[in-house]
Amino acid sequence: MKNNSNNYVIRVLNSPLQVNAAAWNALLATQSPDGSINPFMRHEYLAALETSGSATPATGWTPRFVTLWQGCELAAACPLYLKDHSYGEYVFDHAWANAYRQHGLHYYPKAVVAVPFTPVPGARLLARNATERTLLARSLVAWCKDEKLSSLHLLFASAEDAVACEQAGLMLRHTVQFHWNNSAPTLTTACASLPPEGAASPWGGSAEKLAPKGRRFNSFDDFLMSLSHEKRKKIRQERRKVLDASVRFRWSLGQDIASSDWDFFYQCYEQTYYEHGNPPYLSRDFFHRMASTMPENWLLFVAERDSAPIAASLIAVTSYSAGADGELFSLATAKTAYGRYWGSLARVDCLHFEACYYQPLQWCIEHGYQRFEGGAQGEHKMARALLPVKTTSAHWLAHPAFADAVERFLAHEGEGISSYIQELERRNPFRHTDRGNAAPT
Repeated sequence: MKNNSNNYVIRVLNSPLQVNAAAWNALLATQSPDGSINPFMRHEYLAALETSGSATPATGWTPRFVTLWQGCELAAACPLYLKDHSYGEYVFDHAWANAYRQHGLHYYPKAVVAVPFTPVPGARLLARNATERTLLARSLVAWCKDEKLSSLHLLFASAEDAVACEQAGLMLRHTVQFHWNNSAPTLTTACASLPPEGAASPWGGSAEKLAPKGRRFNSFDDFLMSLSHEKRKKIRQERRKVLDASVRFRWSLGQDIASSDWDFFYQCYEQTYYEHGNPPYLSRDFFHRMASTMPENWLLFVAERDSAPIAASLIAVTSYSAGADGELFSLATAKTAYGRYWGSLARVDCLHFEACYYQPLQWCIEHGYQRFEGGAQGEHKMARALLPVKTTSAHWLAHPAFADAVERFLAHEGEGISSYIQELERRNPFRHTDRGNAAPT
């Protein structure tokens, strides 16, 4: 497929394996101004989803990676999947699909630009510049029209992606996630964490102006002291319950994660899915490939009782390096950890909170990580000082009448999201240093 502008050529490929890994990762490395690399958009991650059988046509994810070339150089690219269901996306459009079906229309297959099973904000339209990013977005719409697809959905987009998508005629939709920022608030009221790559501040305006201007926490107790008395007391009580149950934790990073620990983690992960009535999205082979191709992006916590493992949580981290003294460092100015997967073989009160929040937050503080992203949904995370940030998706529907209806729906839904965020602001967990000026953040 040719584009007459500057001799660009669009190539739609049937697998991430058909994209040169070095070229893809080089393009990815230019997307974030702070030098961080979103691990879920690495070529190794996307390739492992396919080669492990986790995201394939058999599971409802048919890859069609879209690439924009100028001569022999990869100018822009994105992961696109044809979907015959809406599972594993975390931006819910089941009502749209039902409306199509009620009117005798086919909603599936649809096109989704996303990382399967991964609600982490970040760049989806990898491009050398804004012009090529917009050209890629417009090419996506044109390709979907040619393929007679019902719709195109770009999930958990970066701010730059959102601009390109609007210019290409897509509608924007917002949801809320909860993220933690390693910064002791010095304002009279605490603001939410610095929005991550791809997430907008729920208050609008400059994130730098709205983020807390404070020092990093020097310990978990220092972090607790920034919270209100009620929240601080609750966290201490929850941690005490796990200690009183004789549960202790150990962590391993990167190459130090033993094969037996990976096996145990998957046992926990798999059982937790089956307990909720579903098979796991990701196969054991997928995690084997993670341990082999990008171990530096994984941090594992294992809970033990009487020296026997009983639970595990797996955290993704931005890539790190180790100095001669063993100290971890990163070229990125803001290192990020991502809460991802957990499972337990035993029932212990508050073990989930300890494994998925308190242990990772303590580790982030001790190792200089700036942000911890808690994943999709879950306003209970606010009690653990994970604060709301707005995330963005973009949508195009081929049917004009349904597109108009969805546009009206999104306008109404957006008003609801704004009200929801305002309510969350009033429940800010940080203590106010000036009670006479304790307005919501």
